[in-house]
Amino acid sequence: MTASTAMPPVFLHPLADRNGVPSALLLDAGGLQADAVPAGALQELASGSMSCYYRAGQAEAVNHLLDEAGWQPLPADKVHHSDSALAAELPAGANWIEGDWFLAPPPKPVGSQAASRALALKLVQLVSADADTHEIEALLRQDPTLSYHLLRLVNSLGMGTGRRVTSFSQAILILGRSQLRRWLNLMLFSSREADQRSAMLLARVSVRARAMELLAKAAGHDKPHQEQAFMAGMFSLLGVLFGMPLAEVLKPLTISEAVQQALLVREGELGQLLDVVEAAEHDDLAALTQGLQALQIDGASFNQIQAEAYLWMQGVAAGKAGNPHA
Repeated sequence: MTASTAMPPVFLHPLADRNGVPSALLLDAGGLQADAVPAGALQELASGSMSCYYRAGQAEAVNHLLDEAGWQPLPADKVHHSDSALAAELPAGANWIEGDWFLAPPPKPVGSQAASRALALKLVQLVSADADTHEIEALLRQDPTLSYHLLRLVNSLGMGTGRRVTSFSQAILILGRSQLRRWLNLMLFSSREADQRSAMLLARVSVRARAMELLAKAAGHDKPHQEQAFMAGMFSLLGVLFGMPLAEVLKPLTISEAVQQALLVREGELGQLLDVVEAAEHDDLAALTQGLQALQIDGASFNQIQAEAYLWMQGVAAGKAGNPHA
């Protein structure tokens, strides 16, 4: 692919409902021209499970095209913006919450929540170190929630041979190590009642990981590099999740030097991919354009990558995401 300015990248963000659960998408269409609306990608997103909105007040021709693509205008008074921990009381008229409130420090995990996350992190460590299946199975048996979701995932994917999968060893064998590692990373962010941030963190990290994987593919990298890009995106918010320095969280994990360099100092090809997705999260058009040009990925391709990443995130949120067949 060659860099092009014919179709500019667009900025998408998940919106949380009043309970902090990602339930809609918001398109920032400021400055978007009618001949540069990525109708195909937007129609794909409108066919997903989340409501799709755009900020009201854009040019009439753009509004019309967005309406035709299945998106709805969202009045400003229906959205509450917060970049810090959510207040106990939200404005009465606000139906949606935007902003980075879910990146605020976490509540201190207690009891079963703390134990479950610690076990999930230990499982990630075992899988990344290519530990024996029996070790992984023994640890899975200690957490009913993780065990339930593993068996539910394998059965929902129809990955068996027509019979229901009921044993951990069978589930591990069917998934394979790569998919098991991917699933366990997602489970680290899965919703816990005591942490209101977790659903939105899962949404953010899912989009990051899948978008980085697809960007690596679009840039011409091979499958192992694409998998590393996914893992870098997934690990990038572990520090936020645990309320610890990322370097400290990564210390017990067996991960490649390239992933570590990307996460800790934003260096290398993986660091470049992470910079691109973070620029999109921050609506930084200059940094995003520069990053895409360096990767030789055009705006239209990036918009399609975003659409695929957000659709995959919706599958994750619904518990249906398996092998994305990148």
